[in-house]
Amino acid sequence: MILELLIATVMVLATVALHGVGLLVIARVLHERDLRRAGYRISPFSLEGAVIASGVALALLTLHGVEIWLYAFLFVTLDAIATLPEAVYFSTISYATIGYSDAPILERWRLLGAIEGVNGTLLMGWSVAFFVTVMARVLPHRRASRRPARRDRADAP
Repeated sequence: MILELLIATVMVLATVALHGVGLLVIARVLHERDLRRAGYRISPFSLEGAVIASGVALALLTLHGVEIWLYAFLFVTLDAIATLPEAVYFSTISYATIGYSDAPILERWRLLGAIEGVNGTLLMGWSVAFFVTVMARVLPHRRASRRPARRDRADAP
């Protein structure tokens, strides 16, 4: 069990680091776009808004896919699961916390599969928070779209 927990800890650290770097890369790409566009907000109903939303969603899915495959390769390397297709399937349902069954994994490594589920839940939550933040930057402010912003009395000339 100690070896299983040690391997799980290394995988959690590796996937969290990978996820952090991936989000940083996405954020930098978006920041560069903001600099080129002078930081104006775009309509989510525009082609540009749709491209940004779709691009970020695909980048996040790719990031999660890489993390799922890392776990799958680990399961095959440890001989915890017999074949790569079974390992990818098991890893996907564990990571997404669907958890249909742990039957294909050897009993000795089941805790590793459970920890992958906790790890996947946290990384997906992080991605959702990131995506919401990105979309909040894209969407126009409600006040700004209806009427000019009010000036506080302290700001008055």
